[in-house]
Amino acid sequence: MSEIDKSQGSQQEESKKVDISKLLAIIPSASELRGAKKTLSEKRIRIKYDRSIDKPIAKIPAWIASELDIKNGDVVEVVVAGKRKATFTAEVVESTENTVVVYPVELEKQGVADNSIATIRKVKVQ
Repeated sequence: MSEIDKSQGSQQEESKKVDISKLLAIIPSASELRGAKKTLSEKRIRIKYDRSIDKPIAKIPAWIASELDIKNGDVVEVVVAGKRKATFTAEVVESTENTVVVYPVELEKQGVADNSIATIRKVKVQ
């Protein structure tokens, strides 16, 4: 091979390397692929009773509802100590509090006190 052929061959290799690096720049990294935000499935919160509520409703602050992907009308489950469960219809309210206000009748029957710590989760529709 002559020197001219060698120089042309090395230029072609360099151009191929450049093309590969451009392709690699297009492919997203693994962290970008897995970058989807995970939503919480449940959250531990404090529950308060509101005796003025006349049907099974849970008034959930908007910031908690957005974390748990809860909307108005969704069915939520409130679990205290892993044993005492009650289901409520969600009502999203604008509030900065860290508490969920619930209809007290069902939980009082099960012996749950006001201001208890509970887990709240959205009931999955099957």
